[in-house]
Amino acid sequence: MVETRTAARRGFPVRLAVAALVTAPGLYLGGADYLGLPHPAMPAPVAVLCFGAAIVGAAFMLSWAAEAAQMDISAGMALAFLALLAVLPEYAVDFVFTLRAGHVYAAHGTCVPPGGGVNPCSMALANMTGANRVLVGVGWPLVVLVASLAAWRAHRAGRRDSPSTHVGCVRLARPMAAELAFLGIATAYSLTLPFRSSLTLLDAAVFVLIFVGYVWRLATAPAEPPDLAGTPAWLGDRPKPGRRRWVGALFGFAALVILATAEHFAQGLVDTGTSLGVDQFLLVQWVAPLASESPELIVACLYAWRLKASESLGTLLSSKVNQWTLLVGTIPLVFALSAPTWHGLPLDEHQRLELLITAAQSLFAVSVLVNLGLTVSGATALLVLFAVQFTASLTLPPDTNRIVVIGMSALYLLLAAGQFARRRRSVARMVRDGLVTPFERLERASTG
Repeated sequence: MVETRTAARRGFPVRLAVAALVTAPGLYLGGADYLGLPHPAMPAPVAVLCFGAAIVGAAFMLSWAAEAAQMDISAGMALAFLALLAVLPEYAVDFVFTLRAGHVYAAHGTCVPPGGGVNPCSMALANMTGANRVLVGVGWPLVVLVASLAAWRAHRAGRRDSPSTHVGCVRLARPMAAELAFLGIATAYSLTLPFRSSLTLLDAAVFVLIFVGYVWRLATAPAEPPDLAGTPAWLGDRPKPGRRRWVGALFGFAALVILATAEHFAQGLVDTGTSLGVDQFLLVQWVAPLASESPELIVACLYAWRLKASESLGTLLSSKVNQWTLLVGTIPLVFALSAPTWHGLPLDEHQRLELLITAAQSLFAVSVLVNLGLTVSGATALLVLFAVQFTASLTLPPDTNRIVVIGMSALYLLLAAGQFARRRRSVARMVRDGLVTPFERLERASTG
């Protein structure tokens, strides 16, 4: 509380004002475009910088509000809420592609436009699967790197590491077994999707129910006084009604900025790449997620740099749960409403293979984290395997790339099976801790 009172005496934090100013141009331009108001036209690269800066400012606001929110709700719920808002760009981009797919399907009875062209159904799933793989294959290793650098810096300065942050290893608190358990459940079900001809409303119901169970589980965790510093400390020291208003306003404003700018940021990236002659499917799968994933990656790096690696990796883990449950579940719902049809989002061979490798990577990621720790070796495996599939998708012909996808999927599944067999006791404890063990007991075990 000493740090909190000190922060309060410094007055209104300058960083919060700067973050708000950074978001202003992108928010104005994005809002004006949605409302049909006049606004200056900008070249695609300039638009990318403008909307990207707004997303970065919103990401800082999300991180500060999420930390202060832990004064009133459990840390797990705060991270889950942060993750849900941080993936709003992903929801926005995917919903745009899904709505377009529904309109094409309603007009022609198929997702393939007459005369050929880009398949909007394929675009929706390309963005979703690409974002999921970027999050795990790049985001999780990035946390280990930033946390290791922060721990090394702290060691050089004579300060102690945090319990979760060490050079070469990030440890998750035992209550975060809940995120891992529900991700495992969603991944197990997702392995059935590559054998389907469509993504149906039944699939939507299953994924949404998994998400609801996840949120209900986190809601049983007690709130604990967090260790706040800087802007979050200033927010946390407000009287309770005022603090909640501030936190709610920051969450709402950041969400508004992300919704107003994410699609424009992604479209600017796509336009910039198209002008360079890059394939549109690859742009949607790999370039657009750089925009939609940037808030959560920035938030995670901020946590890791402040020696809060458990919260850092926990944020990305919660984001993965959100994307692999609620996002996947709402895609067929949006398609059904826009088509309208009960048949579900059609899946061709290419889409089924993309779902297969995404689900296989997710299973391997769960197996790597099953003992609630991510080491340099595990992070390196995630990064290298992702780099192979990413490079293959950019450089190889489609037929050859399909063979690589099948081979990489099989490799992910074999590695995951080996990890689960080797760590079978950790698997049993993770499932028990994640689904049934009271959070109070998990907190005591983590403290001990």
